[in-house]
This record gives sequence, C-alpha cells and structure tokens, in this order.
Amino acid sequence: MPKKTTISLIKCDVGSLAGHHVVPKPLLSIGEKNLRKAKENGLINSYYVFNVGDDLQLLMVHEKGESNPEIHQLAWNTFQEAANKALQLKLYGAGQDLLKNAFSGTVRGLGPGVAGMEIEERKSDPIIVFAADKTSAGSFNLPLFRIFADPMSTAGLVIDPNMAGGFKFEIVDAKEGKKVVVKCPEEMYELIALIGTVERYIISRVWRARDDLICASGSVTRLSLIAGKYVGKDDPVMIVRAQHGLPAVGEVLAPFMHSYLVAGWMRGSHWGPVMPVGLKDARCTLFDGPPRMVALGFQVSNGAIASDDDGKPMIADLFADPAFELARKEASQYAAMLRRMGEFEPARLSVESMEYTTLPQVIEKLKERFKPI
Repeated sequence: MPKKTTISLIKCDVGSLAGHHVVPKPLLSIGEKNLRKAKENGLINSYYVFNVGDDLQLLMVHEKGESNPEIHQLAWNTFQEAANKALQLKLYGAGQDLLKNAFSGTVRGLGPGVAGMEIEERKSDPIIVFAADKTSAGSFNLPLFRIFADPMSTAGLVIDPNMAGGFKFEIVDAKEGKKVVVKCPEEMYELIALIGTVERYIISRVWRARDDLICASGSVTRLSLIAGKYVGKDDPVMIVRAQHGLPAVGEVLAPFMHSYLVAGWMRGSHWGPVMPVGLKDARCTLFDGPPRMVALGFQVSNGAIASDDDGKPMIADLFADPAFELARKEASQYAAMLRRMGEFEPARLSVESMEYTTLPQVIEKLKERFKPI
C-alpha cells in the first residue's frame, strides 16, 4: 500500500483583541510553539499557523489519517492553552468555541471546526485551503457548486476528458444529522434544491465520480446546534485539491471574483457579503465584518508542505491579489446597502435562524400580551 498523506485544518475562536476582531500575536505564538514541538517530535511533518478574524487556524500535514486522536489532541491542547492565555489578558470571547470540556479522541462536536483530507500524492498536488470568519458552515455551498458542477465557471468540465464523468457531492443535513450523496451533472437540480438552503444542507465532501478521487473536504460544525443557543458563528474551513483532472487553481478561485451573501456577520444574525482578502486584511471590523475569507495555496511533497531552502513552508496568499478588488468593492457596496435596512428582513436572518439568539427571550417577555385577533 502506498503511503498516504493527510492535510488537517482545525480552527477555533480562542479569544480576540478589541472585540471579535483579530487573533493577537501571543495566541498565534502558542500555536506556533506547540506545532513546532509536534514537528520536532515527529507527530506532524509540517505546519502553518495563521488567523482569519478571531479564529486561530492550525494547518498540519502528516501521515496519521483524518481523525487521528493524537492530531486532534494536539489541536485541543493548543486551543485550551491559547484560551487560558486569552483569559489572562482579558481578551474578548476567550475560549468561545470550546463548548465542552471532555476530550474523547476528536474535537468534532466540541466546538472547533475541522476539515481533513487523506490523499495518495500525485506527481504534483496543488492544495488550496479556505478559511472564513463571521459566517456559517454553508457559506462554501455556492463556490463548491461553481467549482465542481458549473461549466460556466469551470471550463475543465467541458474541455477536460478527465472531468467528463462529473463529481459526487456529500451533503450533510445539519438539523437531522443525516447525509446523502448526489452526482452531477445527472442530479444537478437535486443538488441545488438542497444546498440552496445553506443553513441546513451543507456540502461536506466532493469526489471525482469516475474513480472516487477525493477533491474537497469542509467543516460542517453548527455551533448553535451543539450549544442550543447562539455562541458565535461557525466560521468554516475547506480544503480543495486542484489540477491534473481536477479544476485548475484558477478555476477554483474564479467563483470568488464576485462577492455573494452568507449568513452570519454581526451577532450571527444577519446576511452579509463575503470579502475575499489576503492575510493582512483578515480582520473583521465594520459591523463585525464584513465576513472575511482567505485562500492559501501550497504543494504537498512527500508528506509535507513543500518548503524553501531555509525549510520554511511555501504558502501562496491567493486572495492578496488586485484581481479580487472587484469582489472587495462589491462586498463594501452590499454591506452598505444591507445596513441601510437595519433590523428588517432580509438583512436580518429569518425567524428560524434567530431561534438561537436572544429573540426568543423578547417573544417570551411579550407572550402574555398577545391577544387573539
């Protein structure tokens, strides 16, 4: 059996400077310290620590498999240590995503978001990891559809014979705890019918249909469903594999040329426009946003992130490009338009989504004053 390589991206809101704004350096340093030690001890082969808004992101490449308890324990311990440091500094939202205390071999269901992908390395394996802040788990539904099912976006679906058989999508029903697999192009309409309901039906994985080659994997954590109340947005992460019979890197990025609306933003209660940004601009300010998204590209090489001559991982900050200025301008325009609406739908989320916020308390306070018509 050929050796397999695993890419793991695990994130957590452990605390932020000046509101839900940005992960400060002391917390990033804890992530760097712990992952450096794990590499020295042979647990992981390479890593990259970064943040998107107030979420600490741990990117790890190793050979332990997707749900390895040691990898998840490493992430859990790192988040706990960072949250404790945040408490000492009286940072905002310290340990916000750490919803449960009992670690049982995986961080899934405990609050942190997880995306994992185990692959057999090809001759060249370009990987893109996406991470978002101030939005919900279904915010990748639209771009994943555009990347793997929409020939108007991905030219390879038309002109690359290796993609002619289409792709399979695993969709999770976050409310019922079930999943289903549909195949495109044959079941494209069924796919759209489901994933258009972005707060319930979430794309979790994508495979190439002809050989079940894994192409994409995303987090599907719904924090409100775990906690039973609003405790912060899900802030999802996603891993996408590209080139050589898969969508090209440029095709993977093409859906982000324009902004689009996602659920989340201020207090997790509003529709907001996605703003694709480079790492230096991955800070959420205006109305706790607009929702930010970053895309980092790298090559997997012999079980690790390909590194430079100094041994540092080579990471491409893909959205730090003037090509995405149009999307950023659109996001600012959409943000201004939505905020002019204040607390009126559709700027604010539907009542079904608001059931995890403080809105039920308002209704409870007034319920005795409601009279039959």
